[in-house]
Amino acid sequence: MEIPHIPNLIYYAIPFFIATVIIEGIVIYKKKPNSYNLKDTFASLAMGIGNIFIEMISKLLIVFVITFLYENYRITTVPFAWWAWLLVFVGQDFFYYWFHRISHESRFFWVSHVVHHSSQKYNLSTALRQTWTGSFFGFIFYLALPLLGFHPLMIFTQMSISLLYQYWIHTELIHKMPRWFEAIFNTPSHHRVHHGSNPLYLDRNHAGILIIWDKLFGTFQPELEDEKVVYGLTSNINSFNPITIAFHEWIAIFKDVFISKTSFANRVKYFIKPPGWKHDGTGILSNDLRQEWLKNNR
Repeated sequence: MEIPHIPNLIYYAIPFFIATVIIEGIVIYKKKPNSYNLKDTFASLAMGIGNIFIEMISKLLIVFVITFLYENYRITTVPFAWWAWLLVFVGQDFFYYWFHRISHESRFFWVSHVVHHSSQKYNLSTALRQTWTGSFFGFIFYLALPLLGFHPLMIFTQMSISLLYQYWIHTELIHKMPRWFEAIFNTPSHHRVHHGSNPLYLDRNHAGILIIWDKLFGTFQPELEDEKVVYGLTSNINSFNPITIAFHEWIAIFKDVFISKTSFANRVKYFIKPPGWKHDGTGILSNDLRQEWLKNNR
């Protein structure tokens, strides 16, 4: 099988990221000076730069595991054909949905993903606010792809395409896309909902590229004109320190695990259960907040 040469698309996109972040920042500042925070942007950029350097290490593990599974355990061999690219596009996007959803529903994955939600602003720089720890275990959601016969290069290329697509949806400058586009694809409007700390918007719209997964699995929520999105966390960290942003939730979870006076089983549950869960029943989950909001606003 002839293997095409495909460069690392993310590295080539970095100059575009920087240029568009600057342009968008200027536009936002001219429209609403008080709505743009330069410290927040720098914090997001610092998280993105750190993510690039750390992924140089984690990529060794990921490439090894996926290549090992492909070379030794694949059940078939998928060629580099046009239809194969369509299949890997749908397959990777499907698994991304579940990775993203579990990252909100299991605290072990949330401790890394919370980084991306920690900004109280929403602009293109927010897309670059990435975890420093999640890449070491998030790849497990894609292990079915090499087993099904997709070449590692095809998998990594599609993962890069997914990340590139999700960059442009982190903006408030685009209100709505055409109706047909909003019905099929993830858009700035859909993703603004995902970044909302409003009870109605919590844990909604986990899509990567195709919003159809949220509609199929019951996690879709449209952006409402009378419910303005409030960005950030239900309990914000209010810090621009990259170290704090990267590790604050790791510190919190280890405190819950090792300081709580409870059983070993409950200590394990602090990793498995959703964010907000407490062994004594005092915790409030995002679904509780959402149901209470729906009850009060019916």
